[in-house]
Amino acid sequence: MAAGTLYVEIVAPDTKAFRGEAVSVRAPGVEGSFEILYNHAPMIAATGVGQVVITTPEQQAVEFAVSSGFLEVLDNRVIMLTEAAEPVHEIDLERAQAAEERARERMRESMSPEERAEAEAAFERARNRARLAMGRVGASR
Repeated sequence: MAAGTLYVEIVAPDTKAFRGEAVSVRAPGVEGSFEILYNHAPMIAATGVGQVVITTPEQQAVEFAVSSGFLEVLDNRVIMLTEAAEPVHEIDLERAQAAEERARERMRESMSPEERAEAEAAFERARNRARLAMGRVGASR
């Protein structure tokens, strides 16, 4: 690893979304987003649905839409375990908007508290994906 860098891994059940060096990681904590830089104090944090931004040593921003999970920082290594991680540049806006509408419809149905919580979580994930995809419309990538 180059001096002044972090080694970062983002792992979801179906993929290792990212593995490499970074100068910073911004993540969506359950109590607000936070940033990790070189020599950050050791910590474990719960993460929520949102956007992770990894800044590479070349100053490139690598962005992911993530679901809830946990992030550990120890000895300049950052490991994020998340339910889902999708590169923002791969999100299909139309599919994300359709998933958001399906989740909205499910929330309108009468259901048990557990089913409602599941529908609300699906809506939050879909809304996050659509919001991040819309943010890149017209952006040069």
